[in-house]
Amino acid sequence: MLVPFETLLGKILTKVEVINDDQDIVFYTDTHQYKLTHDQDCCERVLIESIVGDLNDLIGSPITLAEEASNYWNASKNSKVLHALMSNEPKDRYDESWTWTFYKLATIKGYVDIRWYGSSNGYYSESVSFYCYDK
Repeated sequence: MLVPFETLLGKILTKVEVINDDQDIVFYTDTHQYKLTHDQDCCERVLIESIVGDLNDLIGSPITLAEEASNYWNASKNSKVLHALMSNEPKDRYDESWTWTFYKLATIKGYVDIRWYGSSNGYYSESVSFYCYDK
């Protein structure tokens, strides 16, 4: 079932793992597992670009911060600025639109920032989904 990322607030994680060639992250509790993922489609790409912090800091203590933030860019709406950016962006980022989505998590032991990057021709989703499954 699709749930808001903030559902993790107050939960105590027993395990966190990055799976499927760094395309999914699974968070485990005693009763549920939660999965950050993107269902890939044609003409788009959405992947975990970076993880800052130690995922092990999220295990064994209540989650005190669970926040999602994103930034969207559409080249057709921002074409004057695009030319200036193209010299600094890798070639695979010359798509029509792209989205950065940040997932911020914290416990009393530490802070983790998970950054996803999605790009497409502008007609496909670049969003990340968060699912909850009963164990």
